[in-house]
Amino acid sequence: MAHPTTTIETVSIKRPLKVIAFICGLIVIILMIMGLVSTDWLMAAGWRQGLFMHCIEEHAPKPLPFNIEGTTGCYTARDVAYIKASAALCVITLLTDLVATVLTGLGLRTKDHHTKFKYYRFAVIVMGIAFAAILIALIIYPVCFAAELDAGKQGNRSIWEFGWAYGVGWGVAIFLFSGVVLLMCDKESEEIYYKERKIVHENDSRA
Repeated sequence: MAHPTTTIETVSIKRPLKVIAFICGLIVIILMIMGLVSTDWLMAAGWRQGLFMHCIEEHAPKPLPFNIEGTTGCYTARDVAYIKASAALCVITLLTDLVATVLTGLGLRTKDHHTKFKYYRFAVIVMGIAFAAILIALIIYPVCFAAELDAGKQGNRSIWEFGWAYGVGWGVAIFLFSGVVLLMCDKESEEIYYKERKIVHENDSRA
């Protein structure tokens, strides 16, 4: 005789919002590392300036800007307050985003909903601090540079451009803002829900 057996299959489904926020945090880490190591924040003829170093290219027109003396190569960044402040804020952005991303990942892993939302709540706060830090850095860098623009025009450098690394900073700000919004959305509902379905199997047995 055929004896039907019934099994119940449980399927867990993760909502995508927090997963996307976690991915945004990972992207920010990559972009911030690129921005911190780059010397392409500010550029003019034969001159590239980053947060920790500036570089003099070969055949750079003389005199060099900001009364700098040097030959071809890369050197420690100028001892200027706004460069140091921007660098410090970017490092803070990287560290706080790293913490927020780890908290988001822990929230995705845990199955206890009370603990899960506690992780998300702290992640929102920390990621918000990262967003504020990078936003301040992106504002003070060009504003303070404008105040020393006359000293930067030496050597016929009338044209200054912000490089790709500064643009990466704005990309970081966009991803951080997106991460904060995604972590705040739908925080009252369960992140993981379960769906059960019955499966009937026909088993043949002979006496």
